[in-house]
Amino acid sequence: MRRALVLCFFVACHSAGEASAPSRGEVAEAGIEAGADAGVEAEAGADAEVDAGAGTEAGAAPEGMLMVPAGTFTMGADGGGEEDEHPAHAVTLKAFWLDRTEVTNEAYLACVSAGACKINARTIASETHAGPDANFTGPQRPVVGVRWDDATTYCGWKLKRLPREAEFERAIRDDDGRRFPWGNERPTADLTVFGRMYGRDSTDDVGSHPTGRGPYGHDDLAGNVWEWMEDEYDPYAYRRATAAQGLPGTCPQILATLQELRAAGKQGFTGSNATPIDCEHVLRGGAYNYDANGLRSTNRVHHPGRFRLVMAGFRCAKDAE
Repeated sequence: MRRALVLCFFVACHSAGEASAPSRGEVAEAGIEAGADAGVEAEAGADAEVDAGAGTEAGAAPEGMLMVPAGTFTMGADGGGEEDEHPAHAVTLKAFWLDRTEVTNEAYLACVSAGACKINARTIASETHAGPDANFTGPQRPVVGVRWDDATTYCGWKLKRLPREAEFERAIRDDDGRRFPWGNERPTADLTVFGRMYGRDSTDDVGSHPTGRGPYGHDDLAGNVWEWMEDEYDPYAYRRATAAQGLPGTCPQILATLQELRAAGKQGFTGSNATPIDCEHVLRGGAYNYDANGLRSTNRVHHPGRFRLVMAGFRCAKDAE
């Protein structure tokens, strides 16, 4: 059972016409739904030096990205965590590029300034009682208050895409099946941003904890903000025929699974909150207000893609071939 760090503020985390319970109790959900843009000003980072589709010639690393090599790794676990993290299984992936850091406010606002992206919810912190907006909107802080499709649009503008759930876990676990990006040592304040008080504390600038980098050099794969994944959330993903490729089921298959779980009374299978009724999207990595155990490499969280959350951002990936 995941321990809720902060209650969901339903005024800011809701579907049209109804209040939706958060998908996982420990996520400390305080979000704002798409369309609630009142009071959000389109600020543009005038000094942002980020070019759409930035990259280098063939064979060289795209700007700001690091390679995650091809290989077979262990995804999931046979015990601990939630049932949707089970069982441990081998997944084989091709090599891919992954942003070294989470996307920053400066980088995202360059996309807004170019007219390619919608402004994120810049006042989400104050609206959801997470603290002063200024604590979350510094140029090198991870952008938050973005919907899944906002993240997808930004990555497309950069000629990239969102990472798949299996890719993100691969970037953390390497070939040794480690529990955290830096190894098996429990999180500390030197390694990452976690365990902070909602309403008082906030995120850090990206890359502020170099000792907590992952095996391939990526920053903040655990802690700071949750990160949107490309995949829809499939509780049975690890049991399907496509598990060895790290692929979830289709949305119709997922909906059938969710109905099966509800009918069987398996409330705790996807966490401590209500089993989803729609095809939601996966978030990975933990956040600044999450506890140490919640930062484990196998932890899976899910939310409707329309949610804007004060503790959720993203980074982009790119095929290596």
